[in-house]
Amino acid sequence: MNNKLKMLAIDLGASSGRGIIGEYDGQKLDLFENHRFPNIPVNVTGRLYWDILRIFNEIKTSVGKTVIAGEDIATMGIDTWGVDYGLLDRQGRLMSNPVHYRDIRTDGIESYMDNIIPLSEIYMTTGIQSLEFNTIYQLAAEKRDDAALFERVGGLLFIPDLLNYFLTGLRATEYTVASTGALINAAERKFAFDLTDRLGISRDIFAPMVDPCNKLGGLSKALTDEIGSFGATVVNVASHDTASAVLSVPSKNGDFVFISSGTWSLMGIELKAPLINDETRAMNFTNEGGANGTVRFLKNIMGLWILQESRRQWERQGTEYSFAELEEAARAAEPLTCFIDPDDKMFSTPGNMPKRICEYCARTNQKVPESVGEIVRCIMDSLALKYRMVFEKIVSLTQKRPKAINIVGGGTKDKLLCRLTCEACNIPVIAGPVEATSAGNLLVQLMSLGELNSLEQARELISASFKLDTYEPSCGEEREKWDAAYDRFCKIAKM
Repeated sequence: MNNKLKMLAIDLGASSGRGIIGEYDGQKLDLFENHRFPNIPVNVTGRLYWDILRIFNEIKTSVGKTVIAGEDIATMGIDTWGVDYGLLDRQGRLMSNPVHYRDIRTDGIESYMDNIIPLSEIYMTTGIQSLEFNTIYQLAAEKRDDAALFERVGGLLFIPDLLNYFLTGLRATEYTVASTGALINAAERKFAFDLTDRLGISRDIFAPMVDPCNKLGGLSKALTDEIGSFGATVVNVASHDTASAVLSVPSKNGDFVFISSGTWSLMGIELKAPLINDETRAMNFTNEGGANGTVRFLKNIMGLWILQESRRQWERQGTEYSFAELEEAARAAEPLTCFIDPDDKMFSTPGNMPKRICEYCARTNQKVPESVGEIVRCIMDSLALKYRMVFEKIVSLTQKRPKAINIVGGGTKDKLLCRLTCEACNIPVIAGPVEATSAGNLLVQLMSLGELNSLEQARELISASFKLDTYEPSCGEEREKWDAAYDRFCKIAKM
């Protein structure tokens, strides 16, 4: 290939978004950021919304920059977080800004829902762990609070599908993002209409489902008139960000456990079929759709959110720390002295996280951390030990013994956490790429163009394109310390 093939990936996270240009020369994939913007939710009259029109305007800015630069973009694709959606009226107009998954409208929704559809039935059908922000719960809350609303609804689109609709005027439901919300029959890979019917939700509002690599279409005439000539085809990528991230795991044999590390830690294994039974339900494992017909059997773990929120609290108190400074402070602190369960509900909402950590340690009769370094070390040690707990359950449930844990995403920049994960789990850790989600987004675009023909080829390209760090576990006394710490951790944490 003489000329580099160029693509545009729009990668939207819960706090920021980027436009990433991918350049492919037939041997290597290079990434270049062309636009970055904050993604700040807005609280209006007690409801937390995504500012979707601002997000779309930022996407237009990213596209416009490629037009101004004269770059020949072949395809573009959008990935975002899961579960959230926008509603369209019968004329195809957005009815309101999409509600944020952290909004309080679903507080306590599980008991309400269980009276309509048993939660066990939802799990056995969809394979999705029960979380209050699941799409099916959001719909139940919306129907409960405003039943008349759905008389005016003409369509429902998940966030990446909604943004694709704004770009093209075409509606489709991409499989991987739809699979996150407990609306899909996991075995049949179809909408579980037997569930939504019982909520009184019309089947007609759901757009046809498509798989990753689907070529949706070009930009609408109204947009090209506004932005300029942009001949790229919009592709339905693996539009759930974790699906894209896992696609970029640089494993050559598929024998790995992954951690997509960021605000959340998504830890799991790639399977060929969903794994759904009473035991997986009791342990709250989830089955989400992946690229090329795979299933991401995983557990949601409260990840670097706890550290991020702690950092914000210290800033509110007048002291700003870089993440590098916090990591260095944690390295200097005594290890394995106290732990929290990262998934305890007290850590799930914004607020004074350092205070909550101290309160948790006091309540569980542990040493209470005092300094910033001790608090950060508590967070890091606890995350690593939680990973071990989940790793052991994955091995037990799947009867597979992976040879490594692959950590991808922004969390790979935290070398201390990568090292601690290796030690806690007693298994090699391979960290990278950092830009896993954007890379996975671009891999699907390459597949849609016929440049890649398999997951194996895609992952080989990642290995050839990005620097990876490998960590090996210690032995001897260090191993004994971690085993003893894990025994203590298990007494205060749960699955």
